[in-house]
Amino acid sequence: MVMGTEELLRLTVAALMARTGERQNVVAEALGLSQAQVSRKQAARQHWSLEDVDGLAAHYGLHVLDLLAGPTHAVGVLHGSIPPLRPVDVVAPPGELPGGRAQQLPVQRPVTPALAMALPCVLCGQPCTDDVDGFPQHLSAEECAAAIAAATPVPPATAPVPAPQQPAAAPLPPAPAPEPHAPQPPAEAELTTPVESAAPVEPAAPPAGPRAPRAYASGSLVDQITGRVYEALAECSGDLEAAQAVLLTSAIPDVMTFFKASRVGGRYEHSEFPPTAEVLRKRSQKGADEIWEGRPKWRNPHIFKAAKAGTEFEVTALDMNAAYLSAFKAWLPIGQLREDTSGVHDRKKAGVHLITPAEWEHTDLPNPLGNRMEPGELWVSESTLRLLLDCARDDLADAPTIHRSLVSGGTEVLLEKLRRALAEVRKTALAEGDELTVNYVKSMYSKLVSTLGESTANRDMRRPDWMHIMRAKAFANLWMKANKIHKAGLQVVEISGTDELHVIGDWRTVFSEGRDLNQVKEKQTYTLGGKR
Repeated sequence: MVMGTEELLRLTVAALMARTGERQNVVAEALGLSQAQVSRKQAARQHWSLEDVDGLAAHYGLHVLDLLAGPTHAVGVLHGSIPPLRPVDVVAPPGELPGGRAQQLPVQRPVTPALAMALPCVLCGQPCTDDVDGFPQHLSAEECAAAIAAATPVPPATAPVPAPQQPAAAPLPPAPAPEPHAPQPPAEAELTTPVESAAPVEPAAPPAGPRAPRAYASGSLVDQITGRVYEALAECSGDLEAAQAVLLTSAIPDVMTFFKASRVGGRYEHSEFPPTAEVLRKRSQKGADEIWEGRPKWRNPHIFKAAKAGTEFEVTALDMNAAYLSAFKAWLPIGQLREDTSGVHDRKKAGVHLITPAEWEHTDLPNPLGNRMEPGELWVSESTLRLLLDCARDDLADAPTIHRSLVSGGTEVLLEKLRRALAEVRKTALAEGDELTVNYVKSMYSKLVSTLGESTANRDMRRPDWMHIMRAKAFANLWMKANKIHKAGLQVVEISGTDELHVIGDWRTVFSEGRDLNQVKEKQTYTLGGKR
């Protein structure tokens, strides 16, 4: 696969920062941006513009052609080991950079050999030592977040060091202030694809402060989702019930359209109709395949025995918000599943696995495999296997024995742009009391999960492996919340389905209350046991 210009630029910027020992705040100050904006540009959540490219070239004392020739060439030119494609002195002089930015004088920077051993992650731009299908990449979104957090500078307590003085030059007439929402001409357009370039243009920030950061999700994708709601309302002349019926009917094709839009410019070309492995085929028209998803259905035997004996407990039933939407962040296989009989779990791959699980000996905590009673071998999805391995690392049980795997190169961020956009639209709709949009978003993410298998309702993709992995991820997320309650010293009473958790104790010391994805809400409080 040919690497795009902007992807190459992100690698180059990360390599230059690693070799010079600079942090993102140094680059941000040179470009007149905030550190958060540089972080988003390096993480592909915002685009590097041509104006930014000029500023980066000036900051590192390189010609634009050397900057865009790749990380190896740019670092070599910076330290004199590779001749430049063009002389540095043809770079625009101070005062002529776009946006009125002053050119930074080249600075001699120390080489950092230790950092040179790690390559920049293609997702977040921070150094990493792993690769996926030949590309340097952190193995999970959590590792990317940790790397970005480690690179985030702490605000200095001392006064800032004054910038080096520029040579005296004749004063230039002030440039006219740009209009806040004026569209950019094609020559100044960002290095982006047509779909993602539709994000709203931000108003220019005053020179004294950083620009206001964009939303975490893709602005154009958020606009497409909300625009579909307005379109349905207009079609139904403002009738909310009629508009909701239209939106729920079109939820499946709509969410597939939004998913395809979120993948424009993506690094991975996922397979939409790969051959279906035998274990993923339904045994009958209404039957199931061989994959065990680990759906929880458990009650604490000690609590119910005490309640039956007359002990009274005050129990709170908690509801997890948007469980299937949270499950979009799951390790998914990119291509066709292929057999692996090594018996070793490769964290860079994803699929389904034939295992023999270890014994579960904890009677006060649900089994991560759910309510399965039969012993012996079983097929589980990637999400369930990773949960079992996490339990083994926490010394809750032995690691399962892997007999056979059907896997492909995997990633945890395949649905991340779509997840963020749906989460942002949902959050805004909840804040505005817009139940029409909330129900539309819920219908989209729940139907996407349920129709990715052998369903005639979704004709754009058939990935039963994705369906099992995402459903199992929702169950795993619920189990991890139960384990968090248990670790906090509270008692788990019951766990069932994808979003129901019953606890004894002050659960607000563990979870925050609300309707956001990282919050939980209280369904009811009831009394269990007591005098008859």
